[in-house]
Amino acid sequence: MFKGIAGFFRGVRHFGGETVSELKKSSWPTWKELWNYTIVVLVGIAILGLFTAVADFSLVNWIDFFTNRVK
Repeated sequence: MFKGIAGFFRGVRHFGGETVSELKKSSWPTWKELWNYTIVVLVGIAILGLFTAVADFSLVNWIDFFTNRVK
């Protein structure tokens, strides 16, 4: 493929150029769209966090309840 250290850097430079070229072709969200997507992600994180907390609390209490009944 590439020969030596010079070939390696030539390949890195080529990759960087192609990356910049592809990024120029892509469509970027507007600030309003970006803000809306951010809100959706934060709400999703809050919902999943709440679900995890409730599930953890419930499981700990159920396990404690059953282990105390066995004693």
